[in-house]
Amino acid sequence: MAELDADLDHIIPSSLLPPVWAKLVVGFVSLLCFARSYDGDFVFDDSEAIVNNKGLNAVFDILVIGKFNVLEIVHKVLHKDKSLGSISVLRNGALLFRMALLISGGAAVLYVRWKIMGTGPPAFTEVDNPASFADSVWVRAINYNYYYSLNAWLLLCPWWLCFDWSMGCIPLIKSFGDWRVIALAALWLCLIGLIHQALCSEDSHRRRILTLGLGFLIIPFLPASNLFFRVGFVVAERVLYLPSVGYCVLLTCGFGALSRQTKKKKLIAAVVLGILVTNVLRCVTRSSEWRSEDQLFGSALSVCPLNAKVFWERKSCFLSFQVGETEALKVHYNIGKNLADKGNQTAAIRYYREAVRLNPKYVHAMNNLGNILKERNELQEAEELLSLAVQIQPDFAAAWMNLGIVQNSLKRFEAAEQSYRTAIKHRRKYPDCYYNLGRLYADLNRHVDALNAWRNATVLKPEHSLAWNNMIILLDSTGNLAQAEAVGREALELIPNDHSLMFSLANVLGKAQKYKESEALFLKAIKANPNAASYHGNLAVLYHRWGHLSLAKKHYEISLQLDPGASGTKENYSLLRRKLGQMQKKDV
Repeated sequence: MAELDADLDHIIPSSLLPPVWAKLVVGFVSLLCFARSYDGDFVFDDSEAIVNNKGLNAVFDILVIGKFNVLEIVHKVLHKDKSLGSISVLRNGALLFRMALLISGGAAVLYVRWKIMGTGPPAFTEVDNPASFADSVWVRAINYNYYYSLNAWLLLCPWWLCFDWSMGCIPLIKSFGDWRVIALAALWLCLIGLIHQALCSEDSHRRRILTLGLGFLIIPFLPASNLFFRVGFVVAERVLYLPSVGYCVLLTCGFGALSRQTKKKKLIAAVVLGILVTNVLRCVTRSSEWRSEDQLFGSALSVCPLNAKVFWERKSCFLSFQVGETEALKVHYNIGKNLADKGNQTAAIRYYREAVRLNPKYVHAMNNLGNILKERNELQEAEELLSLAVQIQPDFAAAWMNLGIVQNSLKRFEAAEQSYRTAIKHRRKYPDCYYNLGRLYADLNRHVDALNAWRNATVLKPEHSLAWNNMIILLDSTGNLAQAEAVGREALELIPNDHSLMFSLANVLGKAQKYKESEALFLKAIKANPNAASYHGNLAVLYHRWGHLSLAKKHYEISLQLDPGASGTKENYSLLRRKLGQMQKKDV
């Protein structure tokens, strides 16, 4: 390993600090960056992509540890050299074993992913990646290459960062007369120059470092390049995490070469230090914007002019943004979603309506707006929106399910059942849809069908508490106490800390006169949720039946304190007080 470090230092000038101190400083700065981001509201966890990038590991192993000489292989292949089999890398047993291990590990990961997600690719819409839906091959090729140049620019100057670049954020290049094609030419000139140096440089160390840097830069980016399959984004900052390693290698190599060609080494050092400090400050600023959704969405409006239509407009000459109506879609949608999550439905409706106005085919905004309108009992408009959403995207399973819920509320039971069935057709493993289908059957007194639907929901999602609860309640209400008890015990084995299941099973056990077990479950449920009036009220009923009248009186009173308007509890409490009064008269 010492020899490897010396080879690297021959090309890349070492730091002014001793190696141990340099590593400590880098480790400390990394820890500091992690600490700043640790308390954020949410993150996109891309650690798996970084740790398990088999291609990158292989490139490093072959080029750096195995000292693979690309130029030598190219020459031997072109000249059909018979000594090709004698190359040291191909005869390195340890290296070949590691490569086999990486390939088998990668194949295993792909197989597991295939088993979980299926063979079909994810479905994306035109607003996610407009270039991939262009009819002309040339338009697709030009725009893909323009996206590559944008990614390269973000590596070089990470100033314009936005959490989402879809929704027409970057207008398509439709002709060679568009001046943005200059960016494509600049990108490929730089890449061709680097590749030429990596292959043809007389310095073997430089060739290896440049090849390593280009490998780190290009290989991790390939899955996001649209070359092998369509991706669901235009530009995504997260796909630049690993390519930034190659960029750093190339930049360091370039500054090293520059410092050897000039006498103004202090100026070079000052430039490097300035770039480093500037990017650290930018990193700190960007990390703070990811602390909450509000800050993140606000930063999108201030960075990307397309998302700034609502508030202000600003143009960026390099990215050539053109403000248009479709450009504000994603921000309106995300702000609306954020407001809805916080319970501010009125404001959320306003943003969702604006998103739908800007793009009448934005089915996700229609679905979310329909959900809010459904909760506000504005069922007619909710049905219209959700019907339109499934017309635009017939395989939108969530919209079909929500349409079924609305139709059920409107007492249009046949249409609701058909909507649920269509949702399940498009998403076979859909426990929530089976649960709602069961509720429909229960409303229609089709008890066997309801139980089957809820059982399907629990098979697909064993922790589906609502489905378990509804099965227990339905069996209880139809007099099947033994079956209700069996289902309740099965549910509590799977979800032992669910107080609503404890409550439902306690009711069943009380009716079956298993008072001791019922009492224990009631008390456990009350401990988990002490402010549930019904829990205290039903425990009081249990004590009332059991003959523990003083305890019944205590829990009736607690229940009425929590819910003074509970008529059933009031009636039972009155009966208990009369009984206690009669008992006192007998005693006298």
